[in-house]
Amino acid sequence: MTRFLMGTIAATGHVNPALPIVRRLIEQGHEVWWYTGHGFKEKVEATGARHVSIQRGIDLTRFETIQKSWLEQRDALKGVAQFKFYLKHGFIDAAVTQLQDLTDILNEFPAEILLCDVFFLGMSWLYEKTGLPWAAFGMSALPFMSHDTAPFGLGMQPNPSMSGLLRNQLLNIFSRAVLMRDVRIHLDRVRSSVGLAPKGQDFFTAALSPFLYLQGTTPSFEYPRRDLPPQVHFIGTFLPPAPPNFVPPAWWQELQGERPVVHVTQGTVATEASDLIEPTIQALADEEVLIVATTGKQPLDPLKLKAIPQNVRIEPFIPHACLLPHVDVMVTNGGFNGVQIALANGVPMVTAGQTEEKPEICARVQWTGTGIDLKTSTPTPAEIKSAVETILSTPTYKQNAQRFQQEIRSYDSPAIAASLLETLANTKQPVLSK
Repeated sequence: MTRFLMGTIAATGHVNPALPIVRRLIEQGHEVWWYTGHGFKEKVEATGARHVSIQRGIDLTRFETIQKSWLEQRDALKGVAQFKFYLKHGFIDAAVTQLQDLTDILNEFPAEILLCDVFFLGMSWLYEKTGLPWAAFGMSALPFMSHDTAPFGLGMQPNPSMSGLLRNQLLNIFSRAVLMRDVRIHLDRVRSSVGLAPKGQDFFTAALSPFLYLQGTTPSFEYPRRDLPPQVHFIGTFLPPAPPNFVPPAWWQELQGERPVVHVTQGTVATEASDLIEPTIQALADEEVLIVATTGKQPLDPLKLKAIPQNVRIEPFIPHACLLPHVDVMVTNGGFNGVQIALANGVPMVTAGQTEEKPEICARVQWTGTGIDLKTSTPTPAEIKSAVETILSTPTYKQNAQRFQQEIRSYDSPAIAASLLETLANTKQPVLSK
């Protein structure tokens, strides 16, 4: 039996992927304490782990812990500027209070292995302070710098030609020396504030565990890299189980009809209905399709529609495990977990997301031939209509998505993750891929 200390950012996209991993660890006789937001207590305890709430710093499930000025600064920024704000003031600054809370937890729970999501930087600092081996899991596209890719965050697809490799080299230099220099300086400054020596690293190099990194997708979704760190393991998609108590809405039988089903969702973070839900409804209101819109548990009142078209069904939330087997096209802002679950069900996508790291996810959807990237967060109804019609009339999108479905089915992600973590626990040495 091994004692694992888990830490995750208090957001659905960071917590949900870890649920099956922790559940499997518990089933195999290990003990897990899980440090995250207060609002995830029920989910965490359902796995058999012990939930430990965030005591200091920002808890995204408790809005009283978030300063209004922080939200205003974040919302005033777009694109790369907003991405950098998240890195500096969402993840790096948070590592200070994470380190403080985790140190207190270790006094009560003498963990042997540390585990966290890739954005939870405090766990790597705890490793530097204690020497305890740590592993991280990726719930986004691979963010690490490579000779074969452009810098993470730009949403640029790979180009294996000589000119493409030169482009990568120049952009990587520019990113480190100019574009992301302030993030690197900020990281060193905050490290110094907790007694850690500056390293001059970029954020994602600092977040890469030297022991084990569990990437939550299959190799085909990622750009080819000849310099992929050997401790990175593809473990397949983190699939949520279908909830046993799901009660379908009254219209559920309509999913079995002859009309193609188009699902539009904005995930759980960027949930402004006017960005994607409203233009999708406007785009397809007169088409022979059934539109199923979910609002990320947000209230339906803000929808600025004079009337709900007859072919539209709107719900605050429907589990994707229940809905996606019936869907022909998903319109999404490109959240990593939603995209992965769509692929696990063989569903092609129209993506439209430019916040957080979503440009990288959307670019990969287009690169894999499993969808169309509109390269904007606010597409017009005409753009959405054209993309949906193209996917419905072009069989290769569905075929490519179904190819991913078969690949994903060949992975038992919880079992693979648990086995690799047990190897780390037994050896206390880097677990390298073959």
